Amino acid sequence: SIAILLYLVQKFKTPDHWYPSDLQKRARVDEYLSWQHANIRAKGTKFFFSKVLLPLLIGHPLPPEKLELAIEELNVVLNQFEEKFLQDKPFIAGSEISLADLVAVVELMQPVYAGYDLFEGRPKLTEWRRRVEEAVGKQLFQEAHEEIMNIKNL
Repeated sequence: SIAILLYLVQKFKTPDHWYPSDLQKRARVDEYLSWQHANIRAKGTKFFFSKVLLPLLIGHPLPPEKLELAIEELNVVLNQFEEKFLQDKPFIAGSEISLADLVAVVELMQPVYAGYDLFEGRPKLTEWRRRVEEAVGKQLFQEAHEEIMNIKNL
């Protein structure tokens, strides 16, 4: 999906903030896109799989300690995300939204819709999410997450 996003950004010559031409900002976006596979995506997916998909397959919920371990691992990478990528900036690459922010918010919404509000007690992360949602538009944000929002109904 990252390769497809980068292709689309370049093919359709999207506004610069999505994949900045400034090398330092672009490096920041690339750094996040490379880091997230083994961190945010891996840990968020582990929780989502443990909380939603695996119970559907085996017919019963996993023991609470299994979910707690997945939450602990997710919290470690959330701390890293806040400290290393968000820091005190509005968005990952600086003052404007980028592909990195889109990829990050999509990955973080999966555990939320599976029942773990990872934004609770994290004001920096909560404000970042609000800015991302505002930058793309609330309606588009909701539409993009419509399918995953209904996962608990399974």
